[in-house]
Amino acid sequence: MIDKNCVFCKIAVGKVKGKIVKETDNFFVIRDIKPVSEGHSLVIPKKHFVTLLDIPYNLGSEMLKLLEEVSGELIDKKLGDGFNLVMNNLEVAGQIVMHAHFHVIPRKEGDGVRFLQKVSGNSGKK
Repeated sequence: MIDKNCVFCKIAVGKVKGKIVKETDNFFVIRDIKPVSEGHSLVIPKKHFVTLLDIPYNLGSEMLKLLEEVSGELIDKKLGDGFNLVMNNLEVAGQIVMHAHFHVIPRKEGDGVRFLQKVSGNSGKK
C-alpha cells in the first residue's frame, strides 16, 4: 500500500527525488535531511506502514539484515565507533513522518548526542 500524501511513499515510487543509498526488495535507505551525526541514515519500508506494529513479521529478517548492513557500513567508513538504532512510534514518541522508519545514527566518543535522559527526581527507587 502507498499513501499518496506520504513523503516516504513518494520517494519509494520516485515521485519525490530522494538519494537512495541502498535498497532491497521491500526497504530503502536514505540519509536523514537533518542528521544528528554524519552518516545518519533512515531505513524505510517501501510500503506504507505507520509503526513497527504494522510491519509484517515476514519482513523482519530482511529489515534486520539491512539494519545490520547499514550500521556496519557506517562503522567501516569510520563515521562512528558505535551506533544507535532509534524508531519513534507515533507522535507522542516523537514520530514526525507517519511512515515507519528506523534511524541509524553513527556515534563517536564525546559527540554530545543524547537520547533518553533520566528525568530529575525519578530515580526509580521506592
